[in-house]
Amino acid sequence: MSIFPAIDQALEAFASFVWGPPLLVLLVGGGLALLIYSRGRPYRHLGHSIGLLSGRYDDPNDPGQVNHSQALSTALSGTLGLGNISGVAIAITIGGPGAIFWMWVTALVGVATKFYTATLAVMFRGRDASGELQGGPMYVIREGLGRRWMPLAVLFAVAGLCGMLPVFQSNQTTQLLRESFAEPLGWVAPGGSFTFDFVIGLLIAVASAYVIAGRIQRIGKFSARVVPGMVLFYLGMTLVVIASFWEQVPAAFALIFSDAFSGQAIAGGTLGSVITVGVSRGAFSNEAGIGTESLAHGAAKTREPVREGVVAMLGPIVDTLVICTCTALVILLTGAWQQEGDIAGVTLTAQAFSQVFGQFGPILLLLMVLPLAFSTIVTCWYYGMKCYVFLFGGRWQGLYTGLYMVLIILGAVASLSAVNSIIIGMYAVMAIPTMVSTLLLARHVNRAAHDYFTRMDLTKRKEAEAS
Repeated sequence: MSIFPAIDQALEAFASFVWGPPLLVLLVGGGLALLIYSRGRPYRHLGHSIGLLSGRYDDPNDPGQVNHSQALSTALSGTLGLGNISGVAIAITIGGPGAIFWMWVTALVGVATKFYTATLAVMFRGRDASGELQGGPMYVIREGLGRRWMPLAVLFAVAGLCGMLPVFQSNQTTQLLRESFAEPLGWVAPGGSFTFDFVIGLLIAVASAYVIAGRIQRIGKFSARVVPGMVLFYLGMTLVVIASFWEQVPAAFALIFSDAFSGQAIAGGTLGSVITVGVSRGAFSNEAGIGTESLAHGAAKTREPVREGVVAMLGPIVDTLVICTCTALVILLTGAWQQEGDIAGVTLTAQAFSQVFGQFGPILLLLMVLPLAFSTIVTCWYYGMKCYVFLFGGRWQGLYTGLYMVLIILGAVASLSAVNSIIIGMYAVMAIPTMVSTLLLARHVNRAAHDYFTRMDLTKRKEAEAS
């Protein structure tokens, strides 16, 4: 047996093992427990997030590094993009249409999970090796649970260092460029694309290095400018496709619901595999319970941790319930998922758009994928660097950045199977310390939420009486 297929099989076995029933219970069951524990109060104040994002409550003197809008945009740039496009395609390819239902379940309970994890990320911020204020699950564990829980913090940081590799984004971006443009134009021959993939990976690495040089401030500003526009552009594309097949939309939703409980995974799996694929892809898409989003929300400028928790709740709604659903409908309505051949990932989504937009489908998709994949790559660098500094201090940060650039290039020439298994597996490992610490510290969030929302409601009543 060749070494590379053996590595692929080993990584797939690892990902399947860590995404077993215990983790599914921890993520979905834990999120449901947090939803019940909160009594739904954060959901009732979801509209407050609009005021927070508008800058109405911003104070430049508050501790932190970026405002609420930039923190959310940074967190979304780590989730929006290829996780919503190729991730949904992979979920349907492996788990069938029913996997989308379980992505929805993950998102619905993930709204509560994100409220708690983001609030804790601000509530229990700690100092890094250079004395700078930082947030994230490893600091939540160290500051909130104490030093005796440090092994759990180290586990998250190690898994985060591996899970935040840029290989998936560079792999899928390169695949879209190669299969949609380079091969049809005759620039590369099928099976002989190493040089093309390498050059594309190199160009992505060089562009990423420029944004990364500006640290979180430049990343936050870049994300705040790119993410909203690209999201609206992509939603416009999907709505055109959905409108073209509007009569089949009810049947598509019926297929998702029926397949969710039939266990007829395309890859020949059982109901358990459909659920596993849906939950794992949902977690990869919106990162609720994984902890990565807390690394971005923990940098928010605020003295009120609950405010960032409210802002973070928008993540799963925008990411999974809106964008992933639109992507799934495009793939199902056009019938692209039933085409013969070994088509997977972003290529499947590109073919779905081609059903309506013709040869311009992949071009339009690329216009959206490139900026969002790029923003995800630089955001993942920020996440990984925070894990690196937590583990090793401020020394040799340039070494990590250099290695990250090399991995962008390696991801461009690697196989999708290996790349997918590494990232999904590490996401599972990160979820363990994140969810355990969140459940143990949830009482602090409830206390702070009760105090904050009571003060907010009192202020509203006074303003109403005054008017």
